[in-house]
Amino acid sequence: MIAFLQGKLEAKSPTVAVMDVQGVGYEVFIPLSTYDRLPASGEPCRLLIHHHIREDAQMLFGFAQADEKAMFERLITISGVGPKTALSILGGLTVSELSAAIAGNDIKRVSTIRGIGKKTAERLIVELRDKVSPLEALAARAAGGGDPHAAMLRDAVLALTQLGFPQEQARKMAQVALDADPSIGDAETLLRKSLSSK
Repeated sequence: MIAFLQGKLEAKSPTVAVMDVQGVGYEVFIPLSTYDRLPASGEPCRLLIHHHIREDAQMLFGFAQADEKAMFERLITISGVGPKTALSILGGLTVSELSAAIAGNDIKRVSTIRGIGKKTAERLIVELRDKVSPLEALAARAAGGGDPHAAMLRDAVLALTQLGFPQEQARKMAQVALDADPSIGDAETLLRKSLSSK
């Protein structure tokens, strides 16, 4: 099993990174949170890997941080949550936000993630409640659920993609609006400014 890949980042998109490891190109599926932390193409890169083996395919899922990989591996133990859905969840909420939502039984917060309905959110919270330690939940709450700018940006990007914009264009629109006015304090305002600056 592959535990990590270290080499050169050949190419990247919000969902896939291509790693060149001594001349071999590995296609690695990634969450949006990991994409945000990737270096520029051509730079050295290290990703933690979950090597997913099915009867018909082998897939690599990569993470910039150990807590992302650990949460991904918890998520895919839940009935009805496959690897792609788990990546979508990690793209919608940071690990600390998700831990806080699970600990706080916040079904509404979890069901805001694209592709996650109320029933899946309920099942996710019930099944993960015992797997998220009280210390993790406490740390998540103390951190306020992660970097507020990153969370706000992610929420605005998700809203833009739901309006039909391609993910890369949505990211650029939200980032341009935030760069133009760093005082923006919530995703709704950021979404409005992103649309008005288009």
